[in-house]
Amino acid sequence: MRDQTEFKVGERGVDRPQITQFQPNPFRKARVPDPLHFEVNVVAEAHERQKKSGVVEVNIPGFSPARLYCDEQTPVGDDTAPPPLAYFSAGIAFCLLTHLTDILTARKIEVTAMKIEQRIRFKTNLSTMRQLGHQTQGECEGIESHVLIESPEAQAVVQGLLAEAESACMAHFALRNPLPWMTRLVHNGEELEKREGVGPEETLPADRPD
Repeated sequence: MRDQTEFKVGERGVDRPQITQFQPNPFRKARVPDPLHFEVNVVAEAHERQKKSGVVEVNIPGFSPARLYCDEQTPVGDDTAPPPLAYFSAGIAFCLLTHLTDILTARKIEVTAMKIEQRIRFKTNLSTMRQLGHQTQGECEGIESHVLIESPEAQAVVQGLLAEAESACMAHFALRNPLPWMTRLVHNGEELEKREGVGPEETLPADRPD
């Protein structure tokens, strides 16, 4: 059995992400009632086998940068850290819990216990189609968020709490709405390709060879 001390999620970072391909925006305070604009910047690197590490920073003052570790299951990886989709899925649940907690505190709503049970369904042909020379493809098929709240408040109050939290949750907004996206490919310092659009990216035909 592998030594459990090897499993590592992350630690507080010492250095900020070393961005070379764009200029991170400085944080600017918002004037009421204007919304606050902020960004999260990440530099992620590949290491041996499926090990990855990254430095992520929220550009709001008070947030420390964090160094995170990532891996895949054996035999593809070494199971030394969570896989990418674990971070993705946990981030969605944690973000909604953040807004639920913030709103119930501000509205003085009494809650004795609160948790989210979440399921996100994915599909991929990674384990079958690549062997046959086909293009690898993957999809997210759906998400279920079960919000469990124990509270002496009236049902309408708890329903209003969730409705406001969902409206405030930026992760849930990203799940439910088309977003501008851009991907650049830089090979040995030379930009080879830049694709961008709004909404889901068009995929290559499934029978296109690598």
